[in-house]
Amino acid sequence: MVYLGPVAPHWEVHAVTGPAEVIDPFRDRTLARLTLLPPHDPQFRRNRERVVRDAERERLDLGWDLGAPEEDSSAEG
Repeated sequence: MVYLGPVAPHWEVHAVTGPAEVIDPFRDRTLARLTLLPPHDPQFRRNRERVVRDAERERLDLGWDLGAPEEDSSAEG
């Protein structure tokens, strides 16, 4: 997950490896939840948790690039 900045769309999903039949639906669900939400929006935290749980269910390794220092951009939480 890459934060693109303050102008919508705010997010982009990069797949490193994996079957398209798993990655593409996950990308669609994730962008539906996050596209209009910058990281400072209160709804972002709730939707980020949903994305993390969704990735866990699909057994996907998820990383976040929020454009912040490394210690603030972990996928945990």
